[in-house]
Amino acid sequence: HRDFIKNMITGTSQADCAVLIVAAGTGEFEAGISKNGQTREHALLAFTLGVKQLIVGVNKMDSTEPPYSEARFEEIKKEVSSYIKKIGYNPAAVAFVPISGWHGDNMLEVSSKMPWFKGWAVERKEGKAEGKCLIEALDAILPPTRPTDKALRLPLQDVYKIGGIGTVPVGRVETGVLKPGMVVTFAPAGLTTEVKSVEMHHEALQEAVPGD
Repeated sequence: HRDFIKNMITGTSQADCAVLIVAAGTGEFEAGISKNGQTREHALLAFTLGVKQLIVGVNKMDSTEPPYSEARFEEIKKEVSSYIKKIGYNPAAVAFVPISGWHGDNMLEVSSKMPWFKGWAVERKEGKAEGKCLIEALDAILPPTRPTDKALRLPLQDVYKIGGIGTVPVGRVETGVLKPGMVVTFAPAGLTTEVKSVEMHHEALQEAVPGD
């Protein structure tokens, strides 16, 4: 949804991989892949923001004509492959999975509605991977190397003021390690302070590493 693009940019700038959801319904895919469509915009933003690994979920397969149409999936796969290749992705390294989020088809378990789908397969320099469901494509994502040996760099995404606690900076560690008790400096203000605690998803951490 174009009103939430700024939230999508914030999340994507901190992501290691992306799942591009493409609607397979008649007219919906065409709108998304059109010149100013959201499918194009999201794919381009993901690549521009450094997300190197991509999965394409061809959603709403239950609403194609006829439902769960192999021809529609192949048409969408061909067109999206062509577009993401222009952006800079290698389509051979991208898993295309026909799914229905509403009915749960090919999300966690193999769907009986698409017997024609023999599974996805990707080839990359680190090796090959294959599977049938979306969850398997996510499990096949390669974790990037984490530069823990470098100096600490943590770009701030936001600063929250929480009653009874005070000011809480929020961000993602890019390099180095963040631990409670460390003395850190904020740029460009040159403000130096001590790290009281490190939390992620409401849980205290002994240390935060790149990606956290």
